[in-house]
Amino acid sequence: MQHFNNILNTYGLLVVIIFSCVLSSCTLRPQAWQPQPKPAFEGTSTLNEALLQSQKISLNGWYGPEDIIFDKAGNLYCGVHIGANNFNDGKILKIDTTGKIEVFYDAQSWVAGLHFDSVGNLVALSHKEGLIRISPDKKVTLLADRDENENPFLIPNGLDIASDGKIYFSNTSDIAPYTIQYGRKVILEMKPIGGFYCYDPKTNQVKTLIRGTYFGNGVVLSKDESYALLVETTRYRILKYWLKGEKTGQIEIFIDNLHGFPNGISIREDGSYWLGFTTKRNDALDKIHSKPGMKKLIYALPEFMQPKQEKFGMVMHISADGKILQSFFDTQGKIMPEAGAVKEHNGYLYIGGDVLPHIGKYKL
Repeated sequence: MQHFNNILNTYGLLVVIIFSCVLSSCTLRPQAWQPQPKPAFEGTSTLNEALLQSQKISLNGWYGPEDIIFDKAGNLYCGVHIGANNFNDGKILKIDTTGKIEVFYDAQSWVAGLHFDSVGNLVALSHKEGLIRISPDKKVTLLADRDENENPFLIPNGLDIASDGKIYFSNTSDIAPYTIQYGRKVILEMKPIGGFYCYDPKTNQVKTLIRGTYFGNGVVLSKDESYALLVETTRYRILKYWLKGEKTGQIEIFIDNLHGFPNGISIREDGSYWLGFTTKRNDALDKIHSKPGMKKLIYALPEFMQPKQEKFGMVMHISADGKILQSFFDTQGKIMPEAGAVKEHNGYLYIGGDVLPHIGKYKL
């Protein structure tokens, strides 16, 4: 009888698992997409282990320095969240030049994009509030939490500020807040959600520049501010949006078919760019992107059976005309298991990531 009961219990558990999988698969509405064959790691992208030389800057138990910025005194700021897989609470940390860490702003959520404006205000993208401005005395002003069509900024991501004060920023999704599970859903569905926007402080108005992007992520202005670059993580590419000249309002592909999932982008003094990656491309994922049914099946699997992000640190130096000039790696993810955020300061690269428990400091 006990053996029979065990069989019934096992059968019941299987029924529950199968039923749960069916329900999960029904929540996914994937589109088919055929990525190009991934490029080889050769030439200026030849594999190396340069990032193993990075130092680790402690975050005192916090995770996810998705963007990194410095004030004029050399203090470092980054947004963090409470746990490797927990985005329910977060802060903006300030790390002074001696390494002392303090909470600069209690955002109560993850904060992605950060940038100082011309008068020293810290402009930030809070997953709870939206686009905010924090004065030097820590007074917070909400600039925008949705676009002109009332689409909310639920996963605001990267930003940059032009010399005229206009703020250019991305929003990954206006459908749901970020969780690890929802991130997987966005990757598998491959739908153009979210967008690219401009906030004008003179009018306090938001204007949508691109409606519908594929995991819109890092944003940076060119040195002459004639165009902005927008990272599309799941399409392995960067878009160029023209802000000035004959092509104003036009969209071009700046660089395509990259080696991994591009994330954050920043500019150098010479007008070239640093591009950080969450990880390298996954052959299995590339193969199923053209098969919506297979993507539904994968998404329906219990979380412990789903593919995991591979630990692989990668940073690329990209020219102003979209060519890879140099690459730095940690192929085993020993020191830098991801390198999604990258900012140059005083001869060093400061490197962060979505779930990284520290900031890497790499001497150029």
